[in-house]
Amino acid sequence: MKIAVLGTGYVGLVTAAGLAEFGHAVVGADKVAAKIDAIRARRIPIYEPGLDDLLAANVRKGTLSFTTDLSGAIRAADVVFVCVGTPQGDDGSADMSQIEESSRLIAENLNGYKVVVEKSTVPVKTSVWIRRTISLYNRGGADFDVVSNPEFLREGSAVGDFLGPDRIIVGAESDRARDLMLRIYDRFRDRLLITNIDTAELIKHASNSFLALKISYINLMANVCERTDADVELVAKGMGLDPRIGPRFLKAGIGFGGSCFPKDLKALIKIGEDLGVDMGLLRETDRLNQGRVKVFLDKLRSALWILKDKKIAVLGLAFKPETDDIREAPGIRIIRALLDEGASVRLHDPKAAENMREIFPEDGARTVYCSTPYEAAEGANALLCCTEWTEYAGLDLARIKRSMANAILLDGRNLYDPDAARAAGFEYFSIGRK
Repeated sequence: MKIAVLGTGYVGLVTAAGLAEFGHAVVGADKVAAKIDAIRARRIPIYEPGLDDLLAANVRKGTLSFTTDLSGAIRAADVVFVCVGTPQGDDGSADMSQIEESSRLIAENLNGYKVVVEKSTVPVKTSVWIRRTISLYNRGGADFDVVSNPEFLREGSAVGDFLGPDRIIVGAESDRARDLMLRIYDRFRDRLLITNIDTAELIKHASNSFLALKISYINLMANVCERTDADVELVAKGMGLDPRIGPRFLKAGIGFGGSCFPKDLKALIKIGEDLGVDMGLLRETDRLNQGRVKVFLDKLRSALWILKDKKIAVLGLAFKPETDDIREAPGIRIIRALLDEGASVRLHDPKAAENMREIFPEDGARTVYCSTPYEAAEGANALLCCTEWTEYAGLDLARIKRSMANAILLDGRNLYDPDAARAAGFEYFSIGRK
C-alpha cells in the first residue's frame, strides 16, 4: 500500500515509522523544510524511546522516505493520513485551520480514488467538514472517502503502542474504505473495531477524558486521606483489585499534564456544551486537576513558611517520565509560582531541560539548570520531586540530605518510601500519605 502521512510531528513520525514497519511504502510529508532536513539527518525533534532506530531501519529498507513535496506525496498515495496539529483555543475548541489546509491540498491533488484518514485528534463531526472541503475544491471530481482512525499513543511508549496496539478504531462509511483500512492493519484484525465516523471521532476524547476523571478521583481521595489516617496508596490498591475498576491511572500526585489529557478533556467539555449537554462532571475533573499544584505548594509553604529568598530544587520537568514533553506539565505552574514568590529554582530533568529553558531561561541566579539531581540539591532549602523518572527512585537520599541547607523533601509522585526518606534524615511530605 502506498501511504502519505501529512505532518511529521509526534503523531505523524510514529505513524509513518509504524506503517512502514508493517511493510507499506510510506512518505512522510511536511511543509517545514528545516524539519524534514533534520529528520533526514537523524536529528529527531522529539524524544521517544525506540523511534530513532525504527525510523532509521525503515529508511534503510526503502519503505520510508520524507519530503517537502506534499502535493507529490498525495498524488502518489492510495491512502493519505492527516497528522497535523489541532491546537486548543482558550475556550477548549480546536483550531482546525491545519486540517482545513490539508483538506484543500488533498482536493487539489486528487488524481484518482483515495482514502483520507483523520489521525489527528479532532472533534466529532470533523469528517463532515473534511468531506465538504474536499468536495468544494475537488475540481477533477475524483472519488474519495474520509475515515477516522484516532491515535492512542502514550508518550514514552508510543512505538510499542503502535506496533502492538490494544485496539484499533476505524470509522468508515463505505465498504471500499473499510477494506483498504483492513489491508493496512491486516495483522491486527482481531483488534479492529469498525464503527461509523462519529463514533470513532468521539472514542478518543471519551477515552482520555475518562482516564483524566480517574486520576482526578484518586487525587480527591488523597485529599480525604490526608485528613484521616488512611493511606491513598493502599486505598488505590484496594480499589484496583476490583476488576470493574482496575489498578491503572489510580496514582495520586500533582495532577496530569501533557498534550492529550488536558486538551481532550477541555475539548470534550466544549463539544458537549455546544450540543447542549451538561458537562459538569468533566468541568469538575478539570477543576480538581488544576487545584493539585496549589495543594502541593501549600505543603511547601507549611514546611518553609516564606518562599522568598529560598532556594528550591525541582527534580522532573516533563509531564511524565520517558518523554521530553513539557506541555501542560504541572512543573511549569510550580516553577512560575516559586519565582513569583521570590524563590530561586535549581532544575533537573533527564530529557526535558532544553524544552523548559524556552519558558524559563537560565539566568545564573534565580533559575539554574543542573546536570545531575545531586547538583540541583546542593544548598537547597527544599527538594521537590515532580516527575517519577526511574533514576530519581534510585537516588542516594542520605547523600542528597547532606548537601542541602534544609532536609525537606516534597514528593509529588509518591516515588519514595516514607520510612526510608525519614530514615535518611528528611522531613518528608507526600500525597495522600501521613
